[in-house]
Amino acid sequence: MRVVVHDYAGHPFQVQLSRELARRGHDVLHLHFGGAQTPKGALVRRAGDPDTFVVEPIDLGRPFAKRRLVRRLFQERQLARILAERIIAFDPDVVISANAPLDVQAGAFRAARSQGAAFIYWLQDVYSEAVARHLRRRLSGVGHLAALRFIALERRLLRKADCVVVITDDFRPFLERWGVEPERVITVENWAPLDDIAPRPKDNPWSREHRLHDRHVILYSGTLGLKHNPALLLEVAKLLQVEQPGGRLVVVSEGLGADWLRERGSDLPTLVQLPFQPFDRLADVIGTADIVIAILEPDAGVFSVPSKVLTYLAAGRPVIGAIPAENLAARLIAGNGAGLVVSPLDPSALAVACIDLLAREDDRREMGRRARAYAESAFDLGPIADRFEALLHAAVTVPRERHEQSAR
Repeated sequence: MRVVVHDYAGHPFQVQLSRELARRGHDVLHLHFGGAQTPKGALVRRAGDPDTFVVEPIDLGRPFAKRRLVRRLFQERQLARILAERIIAFDPDVVISANAPLDVQAGAFRAARSQGAAFIYWLQDVYSEAVARHLRRRLSGVGHLAALRFIALERRLLRKADCVVVITDDFRPFLERWGVEPERVITVENWAPLDDIAPRPKDNPWSREHRLHDRHVILYSGTLGLKHNPALLLEVAKLLQVEQPGGRLVVVSEGLGADWLRERGSDLPTLVQLPFQPFDRLADVIGTADIVIAILEPDAGVFSVPSKVLTYLAAGRPVIGAIPAENLAARLIAGNGAGLVVSPLDPSALAVACIDLLAREDDRREMGRRARAYAESAFDLGPIADRFEALLHAAVTVPRERHEQSAR
C-alpha cells in the first residue's frame, strides 16, 4: 500500500514505525512539521533504509509564531494547505495522522478523502481540551466561543475517521460520549525505540563534554509546554543547592517553560539548561542521569501520556513522576517498580523525592533494571507493527462510498 504517516511533532517511535512499514514492502511517506519545538526522532534517511521510505518536513519557510495566538492560528491553516498538497501529490491508500493542531489535522483528513484514501486518527491527546483551557484563560468570553469551535472540529474528525488509534483505554469512555463507535477504536500503547534508546554508562562522551560524568545528575528532557509546570523543576534545583550543591539538575528543553525557568533560576549553580539534543545523542544524555523526572499538570488527567516516560524506561533509568496518579504513565512507573510517583500539586514533593532517592544507590539501580525490563517486554516493534499493518488492511477495505460520505 501507499501510506502517509503524518506525525506533526516528529517523535522517535512514530518514524520508527514508518521505517518498519516500509521495510515490509509498503511505500511510506513520513511527514512532520519542521518548525515544531519538540524533541525529534531520526528524521533523516539512514544507511540501510528501504527505497520505499521517504521522510520530509512540512514547513512554512519562516519562523512559527507559537506564542502569538492569532498569527499562529493563521499559520496552522497555511500548514494544513501545504500538508494537504503533499498528501494529494503522493496519492496514498491510507493516511495516519497524529499530534497535529486541529486545523492541520483537518487538512490531512480532507486530503485523504479527496483521494478516496482511508484516514486513521492516531489520538495521542484530546487536543481541543488543552486548547479550550488556554483560550478561555487568554480571551475570556470570546475564548469560550473559540474553544467550542475546536471541540466541535475534533469531535467531527474523530467521528468521521475510519479508525481511531488511542494510546490508552482511558480514552474510550470519552470517545463514546462523543459518539465515536467503539468498534472503530483500537488501543495501541506508545513505545520507545529499544535499539536507539538503550542503557548507557554514566561516564560517556556526552557527560564528559558537559562535565557531568562525576556528579549526581537529575535530568528532565523534553517539552515544557502547557501541560508542564516548570516551577516544580525550580524547586528541585533549589533543594539540590541546599542538600547536594555538587549535584546538578539538567533540563534539556526549549520554549516558554524553559525560558521561564532560565529567568528564575539564573542564580542557581545547580541548574544546567541545554537545548534539545540530537536524537543520536539522546541515549548518552539520559545515561548521564542518576534520576530522570517527568511532570504533568493535574488537569491533563488521563488524556496525556508523556512519551518522555517511555524513553526513560527504555534507557533504564529510575523515574520520578510528578503526575496524576490515574494517568497511564504514573501507573507504568509505579506498577513496574521503575520509580516513584508524587503529586503534581505539592511543590516540594518532587524535590524531596529526588534528594531522598539520590542517597539510595541500590534502589536506583534496581528501579533502572526494572524500567528496562518493562520496556523490553512491551516495546518490541514486531507485534506493534503487526497491529498497525492489520489496521491498514482493515481501513482500505472500508467502502469508498463511506469515505465520500464522511468527507461531506
